[in-house]
Amino acid sequence: MDFLYVTFAVSGVKTWVFLPPLVAFVVSFFTSMGGVSGAFMLLPFQMSVLHYTAPSVSGTNQLFNIVAIPSGVWRYIKEKRMVWPLAWTVVIGTLPGVFIGVWVRLEYLPDPRNFKFFAGLVLLYVGVRLFRDIIKTMKKPSGGNGKQTTGETTQSVPQATTQAASQNFVVTDTRFSLKKIEFGFGGEHFSFSLLGVLTLCFIVGIVGGIYGIGGGAIVAPFFVAFFHLPVHAVAGAALLGTFMTSIAGVATYQLLSNFYVGVSVAPDWYLGILFGIGGFCGMYLGARCQKYVPAHKIKFILCFCVVFIAVKYIFDFIK
Repeated sequence: MDFLYVTFAVSGVKTWVFLPPLVAFVVSFFTSMGGVSGAFMLLPFQMSVLHYTAPSVSGTNQLFNIVAIPSGVWRYIKEKRMVWPLAWTVVIGTLPGVFIGVWVRLEYLPDPRNFKFFAGLVLLYVGVRLFRDIIKTMKKPSGGNGKQTTGETTQSVPQATTQAASQNFVVTDTRFSLKKIEFGFGGEHFSFSLLGVLTLCFIVGIVGGIYGIGGGAIVAPFFVAFFHLPVHAVAGAALLGTFMTSIAGVATYQLLSNFYVGVSVAPDWYLGILFGIGGFCGMYLGARCQKYVPAHKIKFILCFCVVFIAVKYIFDFIK
């Protein structure tokens, strides 16, 4: 059945035509529940399985985000689980960082070995923080309703069982000021510093631009692990941020390809779109099923994915 195998001109990848969308569908179904597109798992798949290690793999990964994310975002908007002030803060904060990250990737991290080590360290740190948050959540008394938020950051995440019982998965009472953003979800009130989120998103944007995942994919675990925001509420905002910054990332890689002669910089459009088709379907179903999955299980999925990839990248660098 050789006719089912295709060779992509830009990347040089030769694979079964149904493999990219199938892998993207499975990955995106689970990761989209936590506000992550799945691009951060597709990157090692492309590099290690498809042997696509050129710098253009980052742009191709972001192209996947552009095609796949709209279905998940639309579902979160339809179910009124989009924190709009948070979403636009992510976009504004990460966009400048993405441009810087793309430049750093091309100038200082063209070697995939060093690239893997850098990405591994970042993801390992995020994974450890997520794991600690999961342990703390599981140790809380099941009868509690969570603490009231104070100051500019939340003090706890609502119990997943309480959320499921109330079926109150709608973002309410959204407020925005130059100092902080507030919203209600699952019977709880959450607030956090606007400046703090902008600073975080800028740094994450740089990392996301280098890693080729748009920035929003790293923001989602940070929101859960550092700001203690409910994963059911921030998933839509994180995905929308990833979508917007990925557009900027793809455009930047395409533009810079004119200045890096002899280096594969521009995205592989056909391969990226093929991955995106599978991701489009997976994200829609993931966003639709998210409210039926307890928060700690979604966090565990994020933690497992992040730590697994981090350890693999660091091991590849050391061996």
